[in-house]
Amino acid sequence: MSSDSEMAIFGAAAPYLRKSEKERIEAQNKPFDAKTSVFVVHAKESYESYVKSTIQSKEAGKVTVKTEGGEVNQIFAMNPPKYDKIEDMAMMTHLH
Repeated sequence: MSSDSEMAIFGAAAPYLRKSEKERIEAQNKPFDAKTSVFVVHAKESYESYVKSTIQSKEAGKVTVKTEGGEVNQIFAMNPPKYDKIEDMAMMTHLH
């Protein structure tokens, strides 16, 4: 990985391409439970997005998640925060 100073050539786009060193360290130290962190499909009128959610319970094929909004009809496993803006997708735990 290149340093933050090497990212300067990308100008204003740099923060969107790679996390700063401080953000990377914070993400690696952030608590994360791979068994309860998921994405839920949140369908709007003209597009579809994914909302971060936490599994609250699993009973008889039903999964209850805690989220600010969205439909709970499809659930996808979530990657740990340390993989945000990762350059090599092969390193990710879950590919969607």
